[in-house]
Amino acid sequence: MIRNHRPLRRTTLALAALGALSAVAAIAPRTAAAQENWPSKPVTIIVPFPAGGMTDLLARRIAKDMAVDLKQPVVVENRAGASGQIGTEMVARAKPDGYTLLVSATHHVINPAVRGSLPYDAAKDFTPIALLATTPNVLVVNNNIPVSTLPEFLAYAKKQKEGLSFGSSSIGGATHMSGELLKLMTKAPMVHIPYKGATPAMADLLGGQIPALFHDAMTMAPYVKDGKVKAIGMTSAKRSDALPNVPTIAEQGVAGYEATTWIGFYGPANLPKPIVDRLNREAVKSMNAPDSKASLAQSATTPGTMSAEQFGGFVQAELAKWKRVASEAKVKVE
Repeated sequence: MIRNHRPLRRTTLALAALGALSAVAAIAPRTAAAQENWPSKPVTIIVPFPAGGMTDLLARRIAKDMAVDLKQPVVVENRAGASGQIGTEMVARAKPDGYTLLVSATHHVINPAVRGSLPYDAAKDFTPIALLATTPNVLVVNNNIPVSTLPEFLAYAKKQKEGLSFGSSSIGGATHMSGELLKLMTKAPMVHIPYKGATPAMADLLGGQIPALFHDAMTMAPYVKDGKVKAIGMTSAKRSDALPNVPTIAEQGVAGYEATTWIGFYGPANLPKPIVDRLNREAVKSMNAPDSKASLAQSATTPGTMSAEQFGGFVQAELAKWKRVASEAKVKVE
């Protein structure tokens, strides 16, 4: 006799589906409750660079303010190495629960463009939270170079048989890429001279060994004001309060040029939106507090005000921009 088992099979499938729905329903309240109760334990902010730099200082600033508002300890851990890759990978692999976060610099969007492979996907493995601050770089020349404006600088570069050399603190950093972007947009014959750090680059500029240098405005402002070097143009879209008399590169004829150093705040991918929004509010509040703004202004730095959504769009645009620049300029870090 052949028996029909379809009703039994349908019943089994229905019970399985009901069980799955029950499991989801049981998990959902716990997940929602976890988000509502966040944070219920200490929060860790990973900085993928050594202590003492701009990235580290801003991370410690927001950590201090967050600890007060969130009523939980917020600890900053420096996990330096491999141009920021080590600490960044730790956050990419962390649980998206709001307890492991990242504060990183422009390296975050430049590394994917100049390095052959990374242990994470900068576009997909992170949740953008907030833009903490931006600071411009400035193109300067030593006093032996007979130029004072960007048009004069570009004309002078074209007269050099082997091109005009410019220095920066490293290959593939924000200052190096500032020069590569100018080279691409103006077709000026410029040759990059990489240094192992800002100090030797500065020494060679002041000593006349290199004619030009891209460096951050905070460091260069005193040298410009003392007449030790000449500032040719700011890399930001707007003039800097640190050097208000120095025009931007864009306003000197290179429309659309912009290349700033900026610090961002991130979590692992799929960080719940309520936590993202809370962290964004905390970050913007911290960076724009009166004492914070005053301190940042002394460093030629502007606090961020973007929403999480705006910052996410900004990050994607920066990833695309530096990928294009690195490709066209043939910049690779092995």
